[in-house]
Formats: sequence, C-alpha cells, structure tokens
Amino acid sequence: MADTQDSDDELALIFDRDCPVCTAYSCNVDVDTKQASGIRRINARDGNDELVRKAKEAGLDLDDGMVVVHQGKLYHGADALNIMARLAPNRGIGNRLNKLFFSSPAIARLSYPLLRAGRNTLLRLLGRKKIRDS
Repeated sequence: MADTQDSDDELALIFDRDCPVCTAYSCNVDVDTKQASGIRRINARDGNDELVRKAKEAGLDLDDGMVVVHQGKLYHGADALNIMARLAPNRGIGNRLNKLFFSSPAIARLSYPLLRAGRNTLLRLLGRKKIRDS
C-alpha cells in the first residue's frame, strides 16, 4: 500500500482491459455508496493516465495485480481485491459472493496467486502480451 496526493473520496480500480476476466470483474464489482460515490475504472495499459503512472512510480507491477486507489492510498493485488470486497454493498449475488470470499485478508492473499496465474494463462492462450511487454 502506498500513499497518493489524490482526493480522500476517490475510488479507482486499475485493471487489465485486455484480460476478459479482469474486465468482467471490473464491470461487475460495485461499492457501497456510503463508502464511495462510485468507481473510476482505468485500463492499466493506459500509460497516459495519472493514476497508472503513480502506481508504476510507487513500484507496483501491474502484471502482478490490479490496483485500487481509495482514500489517498494505493492497494495492490490481494490487498486491492480485499478492499473492493470490504467496500462492496450487501445487495446482489455477485457483491455478496465477493464479500464472502475476499473480505478476509487471508483468503484474498491465498487466492490471488491463483487468480493471477489464471490471468497469465488466459493472456497466453489469447495471444495477448503482458502489460510490461506492450
């Protein structure tokens, strides 16, 4: 986790838009409006985006995990998955499953390497480059 200078109420999700699973997750994940007004979804391959640059400058490898910016802090990989689960509303089956599985930091840490391996395999099968190679 790293600090940023952005607004405390900002919530942004930086994900790999070339990965169909990452895109599906980012399009379907939601946050409780008491926690944040909404989610700014950012393609990790957009090197011109200020938050993508900040994540890279903070030493975060975008091929190793998504990044969430919340209350001025950067969360990476399993920590990002965990914060999104904790911020999810209690409505809808997807949100409830997200909370159930990933609101525990231990479960998020254990499952994230498997999710990342699945992403890497899927990118290879689809013939798509990793972010660092594009």
